Amino acid sequence: MSVRGDDERLALLRLCHLVSPALPVGAYAYSQGLEYAVQAGWVGDEATALRWLQGISGRGQGTLDLPVLLRLHRAWSAADPQAVHSWNSRLIAARETSELRAEERHLGRSLARVLVELDIAEARNWVAGESAFATLFALAAVRWRIGEADALGGYLWAWSENQVLAAIKLVPLGQSAGQRLLHRLTESMPGIVALAMDLDEASIGVGVFAPILASALHESQYSRLFRS
Repeated sequence: MSVRGDDERLALLRLCHLVSPALPVGAYAYSQGLEYAVQAGWVGDEATALRWLQGISGRGQGTLDLPVLLRLHRAWSAADPQAVHSWNSRLIAARETSELRAEERHLGRSLARVLVELDIAEARNWVAGESAFATLFALAAVRWRIGEADALGGYLWAWSENQVLAAIKLVPLGQSAGQRLLHRLTESMPGIVALAMDLDEASIGVGVFAPILASALHESQYSRLFRS
């Protein structure tokens, strides 16, 4: 067994650690507008949940989060703090509602604290500041030698899994339906990652409107299980 093979296997295991739902960042508390979409009747069964999540993964995650994550990965790799801060600020500014901005900052700071405990010293500077989750995710990926495409795929997987878990609680759906949803979403992930890696800077942004509206309306929703 080669040393390189060992490094690649370790990087894969580190990625599993980074995307694990057991990572204590509190992502389970956020539905990103899905809670309002269910109340409004936009999402009410397995089929509509799939359409909702496919739309966001392709025209939200794939056109905003993943391209920015790619550039953050490259900025950390190049030891370019100016670029890191620039893309971090841009991602936070792209969150259209107060709940989405609060979620981004909470997840970013939480991941920063986790990484400090895991001996990634640079994360300490992000614990109390304006920290996007993707910024710290990219830092961990670079320090743990997780490649660009694998980092993007893992990030998208973690987002998808969290959204499916939210759908299971909110619609509600059974566990088998949740697994079917995740299986279908996974089929699209390689293509979404490939497009994100080829997306030019001018094209970075969100291409879906309904989740933004849902997030804004969720802020005043009377009864809520989730924080977004």
